[in-house]
Amino acid sequence: MRLCPVGPPGLDHRTQPRGALAAESLGYNMLDREGFRPNVGIILLNTQNEVWWGKRVREHSWQFPQGGIKFGETPEQAMFRELEEEVGLRAEHVRVVGRTRDWLRYEVPDRFIRREIRGHYRGQKQIWFLLRMVGRDCDVNLRLTEHPEFDAWRWHDYWVPLDVVIEFKRDVYLRALQELSRFLTRPTIAGAPRPIARYLRQPHAPRGLDDLVPPDTDAGLGLASEPTKE
Repeated sequence: MRLCPVGPPGLDHRTQPRGALAAESLGYNMLDREGFRPNVGIILLNTQNEVWWGKRVREHSWQFPQGGIKFGETPEQAMFRELEEEVGLRAEHVRVVGRTRDWLRYEVPDRFIRREIRGHYRGQKQIWFLLRMVGRDCDVNLRLTEHPEFDAWRWHDYWVPLDVVIEFKRDVYLRALQELSRFLTRPTIAGAPRPIARYLRQPHAPRGLDDLVPPDTDAGLGLASEPTKE
């Protein structure tokens, strides 16, 4: 497996607030009454009903794209923004197939939460979207931002191995996959060979955010050891 050396994800720790931090700078204004931050998760399918499976930068864990909903965004708007920031795909490269009916929640253990927000922040509540890829594999661009979330990716069977997912997210992954499985259809090409794994080797040309088509109808809280954008 050849992986491209890219920088770690997340913000530069030198620029993050310290000490007595304002509630807004930590995203308290986005927490619900129970301490959960709104978030979106993305399950992206190819024509064979295989899912886009990303390897976290410089880690041995794999996951789906996800990210926090910003103030004023709808879940669908946040989903398209996160899709472009983390995977490099725009709205024109995918088709929305379905979404979960309600929020799916997971709690983050205290050891992963920055000391400043313990007691306020409990975890994430997520709306999960199921998308169908209508673009090409080469449209994927893991280097669209200065702080990539993933350094490799591949297509994987729909029922992904949860043992490579961080433990406190596993139940939500299973619930999202189960709920969204009702939208699956037969593969477009019956009996087609399984696509090979794809890994980042060189950067693509940057794509402009202005090209993103807003839909009609998620900077995070800074987890100490979970760099993924919540």
